[in-house]
Amino acid sequence: MAVGTNIQTYFEGAWQDGDIPIMRAADHGAWLGTTVFDGARFFEGASPDLRAHCARVNASAEALMMTPTVTADEMVEVVRDGLSRFDATAAVYIRPMYWAIDGDSSAIVPSAEETGFCICLEEIPMPKPTASVKLTTTRFRRPMIESALVNAKAGCLYPNNARMIAEARSKGYPNALVADALGNVAETATANIFMVKDGEVFTPVPNGTFLAGITRARHMANLTADGTRVHEAVLSFDDFRDADEVFMSGNMAKVTPVVEFDGTSYQVGPVTRRVREMYWDWALSEV
Repeated sequence: MAVGTNIQTYFEGAWQDGDIPIMRAADHGAWLGTTVFDGARFFEGASPDLRAHCARVNASAEALMMTPTVTADEMVEVVRDGLSRFDATAAVYIRPMYWAIDGDSSAIVPSAEETGFCICLEEIPMPKPTASVKLTTTRFRRPMIESALVNAKAGCLYPNNARMIAEARSKGYPNALVADALGNVAETATANIFMVKDGEVFTPVPNGTFLAGITRARHMANLTADGTRVHEAVLSFDDFRDADEVFMSGNMAKVTPVVEFDGTSYQVGPVTRRVREMYWDWALSEV
């Protein structure tokens, strides 16, 4: 655990201080990668869409052929209890996680008899409202469901994201705009993506290569209620080069303006600012 990091871990029915060991060397998740997680946020006293994130980790477990053992409502109550161990002004990243313990007779398929579970609460500051990002391209692509478990938030998918980021860094950028198997834009290496053109908002249509995020859906609902037209569409890299505004949507930061894509620059425009304003207004209204 990094010095100064505040972590609380719920494991085997109790909260424990710190980043404690939870997995054994022979656990299926340790040597065969059957792990899933989700990420929610607590900030300014709010934990927006917490139940949706808890429900999604159960869906992810089922996609990896694991048996969920905690209901979404039970998870929400445990998380809320754990958050009481933090200062009310803290910003906390909420990670419920499952992993397989044993395999079946093949050793490869997870056994339904036992599933590991924990919740990790880690104090991580929210990015500053002025934070932005620059994107480049990467030769690595999002896989399809026929070749990877893209219908789950699975740990085994993230090495692919890591090499996207590593390649982007080698080109002087912190992140990359990523294609699907057909060469159309899917998302970035870390988050869903939106673009704005002539006052209307566009985002890649979910096509089974990326998770259409909970925060993404919230932005779409807020924009639509605010009178902005939102389109899920097949989008190319040239569409993004021609955009008026581009922003990322993810749980860690909620809204991150993109100010450059491979030499094409963007302003942090009125739609991006409005998306952030609406999200915060909605989130804090839930406190």
